[in-house]
Amino acid sequence: MSTTITKRRRPDDWRVEFYKNGYPKDVVVIEDTPPPPSQQQQQQQQQQHYQQQTPQTPQTPPPHPATMLSQPQMTTHDEAILPSLYSSSTSSSSTSSYYPSQPTSAAQHLKRTLPPQNFKLPPHAQNPLKKPRLDHRQPLRPFIQDYSAIYSLPKPSDTWSIKPIIPCDDKDGHYIIRDGEFLTERYKIIRLLGQGTFGKVVECYDRVRQTFCAIKIIRAIQKYKDASKIEIRVLNTLKKSDPLNLNQCIHSTDWFEHRGHVCMVFELLGQSVFDFLKSNDFKPFPSYHIQQFAKQLLNSIFFVHSLKLIHTDLKPENILLVNQPSTGLSAYEKNQSTHSILQDTEIRLIDFGSATFENDYHASIISTRHYRAPEVILGLGWSYPCDMWSIGCILVEFFTGEALFQTHDNLEHLSMMQVVLGPIPHPLIRAASKDAKEFFVNDRLGVPIVTTQQSRKYIQRLKHLRAIISPSTQLNMHFLDLLEKMLVYDPKHRITARDALCHPFFDGT
Repeated sequence: MSTTITKRRRPDDWRVEFYKNGYPKDVVVIEDTPPPPSQQQQQQQQQQHYQQQTPQTPQTPPPHPATMLSQPQMTTHDEAILPSLYSSSTSSSSTSSYYPSQPTSAAQHLKRTLPPQNFKLPPHAQNPLKKPRLDHRQPLRPFIQDYSAIYSLPKPSDTWSIKPIIPCDDKDGHYIIRDGEFLTERYKIIRLLGQGTFGKVVECYDRVRQTFCAIKIIRAIQKYKDASKIEIRVLNTLKKSDPLNLNQCIHSTDWFEHRGHVCMVFELLGQSVFDFLKSNDFKPFPSYHIQQFAKQLLNSIFFVHSLKLIHTDLKPENILLVNQPSTGLSAYEKNQSTHSILQDTEIRLIDFGSATFENDYHASIISTRHYRAPEVILGLGWSYPCDMWSIGCILVEFFTGEALFQTHDNLEHLSMMQVVLGPIPHPLIRAASKDAKEFFVNDRLGVPIVTTQQSRKYIQRLKHLRAIISPSTQLNMHFLDLLEKMLVYDPKHRITARDALCHPFFDGT
């Protein structure tokens, strides 16, 4: 006789079997359960809890610890199954339910947690070990496309105006000067002082030192920026070799870059000697002023040459008066017109942008045309003597009030030299470059093609140097002798700055 053993099947939902005789009506309370805290103790606990939080005070009371448990997000199917449970809790909840003012008993708490009679778990909760399946048929939450409902942004026209970008450079790379603007936060632009090929010079106010200064702003072109780095190197050499500036060369106090421009800061000096001549209707300087200018200039060039440097761009525009010209008025003997006379002849030599060290690369063309030495035009190479030729031309200009060689053509320039100084020596003509030999026919200079009436008039008016500097006085005789030694065609026979300082022209100064 065989007996079959049948397994007892457990109902799918244990709650149905557990509550088949009805829900419990009585609740047994164990006496050793600790009593709930009083209202005063509960307020103290709340105050301690707030003090432990961050300084930011919450706008609403902190949630009950039971509500801080993470709950899975319900799907639409879950919300449809549990409408009564959540609706009853949300309808009776308020901000005071976070911390009830009256303690709740265990029976009340159990009654709240009992499920309703028609309660049924969702499919994914019946088997907790099984991962819930995503219902791809449910539509996804739409992305926020219109943020105006969330963030109320003002229109640009209501709060600000978009200003156009103002350029700082012109088409040639020069910095556009605007009075009152700043070069960095330190230097405030006052006015424009001058402009050249290299860039511009402006007067600025130094807010740190509370003094006025001059700033040289280099053009935003690469070749000029590279040349400015060489100039900074030269200026550092001058300042290091002569910290007290006894040799009267300009010193740079600082340099920086601003919006693509190299800027060099210098002490603020007076106007150039050329500007003073121009403002004085190109009246010549007195002989004792020329004597003082020449000695200072030769002393500065001797110092520069001792550092193995060649200035290469000496001219009246690069000689500045230290002080603003304190002048007096005097009657001119011939026409009784008035002109200014300098009271202070102290000068500074400036513009070392073209200065070249002896061992550095030598460009083929140097100096401004009026002060260019003949060896440069003839392509013979150049060195320290080219500065002495320029000084000779400058001193003649101080004596007459106008440039000695006013031309812009090489052949015309050489012909002017021959009028003032005599013929060019044959050894220099034979040693000239291939291009320069085209100016000569059978070792004789060709006839220049005069392009303008003004040039023709000036050439006809030119005189020999001895006619320009009349040796009527002892001082003029010494001056003429010094100029004849400076304006020598052959650079090997030209006087040096050291020897020029010992010339009798400077006796008694």
